[in-house]
Amino acid sequence: MLNLVAKQLRSHPALIPLFVFIGGGATMSMMYLGRLALKNPECSWDRTNNPEPWNKVGPNDQYKLFSVNMDYSKLKKDRPDF
Repeated sequence: MLNLVAKQLRSHPALIPLFVFIGGGATMSMMYLGRLALKNPECSWDRTNNPEPWNKVGPNDQYKLFSVNMDYSKLKKDRPDF
């Protein structure tokens, strides 16, 4: 299979950027899915020790990937403890 792809790339070098960008996009999407699975407070991997992980997120914890105009260090706690 890889031998056939290598043969096609040698005979059609214009396909190399296509393979690079599709491979990079697939890699970035898998990395983002891994980040969502590990860092998102809505995802619970261990239900016995931490059944509701979203309740343990502090008000100044940044769990979003990108925030435009938000300074998380200045936020105060405005919700009750459960």
